[in-house]
Amino acid sequence: MATSSPRPSRKAPPLTVDALWQLERVGAPSLAPDGRQLVCTLTRHSMADNQARSQLWLLPTQGRARARALTACGDKDGQPAWSPKGDRIAFLARREQEGERDATPQLYLIAPDGGEAQRASRFAPGIEAFKWQPDGRGIVFSAWVWPELKGAAAQSRRFKAHAERKETGYATSEAYYRHWDHNLPEGRVLHLLRLDLPSGRITDLFEGTELELPRDGEAGATAWDIHPSGQRIAFQHDPAARKRPSNRLAVAELDMRTRRVRALADDPQWDFGAPSYHPDGHSLALCAAETGRSHKALNELALVEGLDGRRPSWRVLTARDWDHDVEAPLRWADAGQALLFCAEQRGRRLLWRHTRATTQTAALHTEGWVQAFACTGDTLVLAADSAQHPTRLLARSLAAAGADTPRRLERWNDALLARHRLGAVQEQMVAGARGEPVQCWITYPVDFDPKRRHPVLHVIHGGPYAAAGASFNYRWNPHVLAGRGHVVVQVNYHGSSGFGFTFRDSIMGRQGELELQDLEAVTDWLQRQPWVDGERISASGGSYGGFLVAWMNGHVKTPGRYRSYVCHAGVFDRVATFAADSYMERPRDLHARYWEDPARVAAQSPHSAAQHFQTPTLVIHGARDYRVPDCNGLAYYNTLQARGIEARLLWFPDENHWVLKPRNSKLWYQEFLDWVVRHDQPAAPKKKR
Repeated sequence: MATSSPRPSRKAPPLTVDALWQLERVGAPSLAPDGRQLVCTLTRHSMADNQARSQLWLLPTQGRARARALTACGDKDGQPAWSPKGDRIAFLARREQEGERDATPQLYLIAPDGGEAQRASRFAPGIEAFKWQPDGRGIVFSAWVWPELKGAAAQSRRFKAHAERKETGYATSEAYYRHWDHNLPEGRVLHLLRLDLPSGRITDLFEGTELELPRDGEAGATAWDIHPSGQRIAFQHDPAARKRPSNRLAVAELDMRTRRVRALADDPQWDFGAPSYHPDGHSLALCAAETGRSHKALNELALVEGLDGRRPSWRVLTARDWDHDVEAPLRWADAGQALLFCAEQRGRRLLWRHTRATTQTAALHTEGWVQAFACTGDTLVLAADSAQHPTRLLARSLAAAGADTPRRLERWNDALLARHRLGAVQEQMVAGARGEPVQCWITYPVDFDPKRRHPVLHVIHGGPYAAAGASFNYRWNPHVLAGRGHVVVQVNYHGSSGFGFTFRDSIMGRQGELELQDLEAVTDWLQRQPWVDGERISASGGSYGGFLVAWMNGHVKTPGRYRSYVCHAGVFDRVATFAADSYMERPRDLHARYWEDPARVAAQSPHSAAQHFQTPTLVIHGARDYRVPDCNGLAYYNTLQARGIEARLLWFPDENHWVLKPRNSKLWYQEFLDWVVRHDQPAAPKKKR
């Protein structure tokens, strides 16, 4: 299938927030065992209903057959995975079937040639993530359970009682008790269980032990892997007796028959994850980060060998000068002779292949941002977006990767995009802090004229260990933000990911310092461009980017240099932010605890420079934000009000660190752009007395 798309007319409008939410969002692909078909989720949002609906779609990877919807009855069908024989597809859903409505996600099975999906599980606490066993007779899944109980029936009874309770208080003595936007299930931990498909029987594989999967649950099914024999499971866990956020993780192996557990990779100086068995079962690939050197050490590719012996050992595979962060999942390819994985590089997320025979690591796919991938035999399928389009599905040959042209497998968003214009996107390097080059991405408005002067909007990414890049962002889409005529600039300041460990580590213990120098250096560069209106420059940011915007308000030397700020979910007070779910990690970033070195913490906190605030600011926050609790946004807004500085607050009682509901997102964009445009104009000169 050709990769070209219909081009919009020169009179087409820029991308709008309504059009953004009409785009169909493509999920991670799962390949059939023969590589001839894939299944993925396709999510559609309704602005009218303020809801999302996800279906499974089946696509051929070869030939001219068309994509077709596989499911239609569910609202949020997700995580599809082919059975080992290719005769069934398992997925998670909450449905009503035969008069029974799911209260929690359950496992369903459907034949790839269609028909009615059948519920395969009835486990009241619900299923978080799953994998097929190699023989296709069982499913291993993760679920939140009460560890002291025995048997699925007891779990179901306790779940029913818990769901029907009248009390709303949350009592805990745990150090790790909430994550992102939810309290961790009170009294429950994340276990691995097995579902026997023929009988429907469920067995808790961790029952009677102290074992549990990482409590954040973010690794999903990459937190464990099943041995090719189907009898052993390698899994990621916190070996410490007291579970805390940011504890190092180890990898162990469970014998499903004897329930014996042995350590595969457990070292106080290292953090391990993403286990992936070699096809012959004799070794296991891992991600390994030397956290004893730095808590922000990059993940390296590692291998555990000697699995059939008594004393397995592990070693790092990637070269010591390979300065990238290996990301899960890890996939074996080329009959076990190579490993595939993603890693960022200079504002892009590439797919890499590490070849064992040569010990060389090379990029396979170098365009845009690879969101997900799957491979089997010689077939490689990627879900990738770019700065100019949302996620697309591409197929290519593993053997010819690098020499072949990716084949696009779908056309879902082409018609809608053809009705809107997108501005050009440019990558630019500017000398920043310490004279080191920093990357910035410039998105131009659709009617950009280099002979005219345009307003500029900084959009500062969060993290800080993240990056702005060649990716299509739905929450801070630069094309929508450029829709009112702004040139949108995204700076990958010191601390950003994808530029090596030293660049990432440089901001530790002095947060705000180098980053501000980078942002100011880019603003200086912008001021020298003939197409920039130097009196109409604004800055916005979210999360750590919000911290930087609040930091700028108290530390930018030139009054009025920025016409306005937008601070979304930004850190304002470092001490108050100890209420965050990441409270154990933040002192490592600051190189200080507030009760031991209050001056050093205060020196990295925007609130300490409140006396210098003077720039009008729109403050945005969500009440369900546990990463940066909303006391930050409210305190910042109140401080601006108390000091008589123009400010506006947009507060969402039902949103977390992000704004995820269509109607709320539309309001977010409207308030954001209205604020910036209103402050674009220079202040009126004061009248002489």
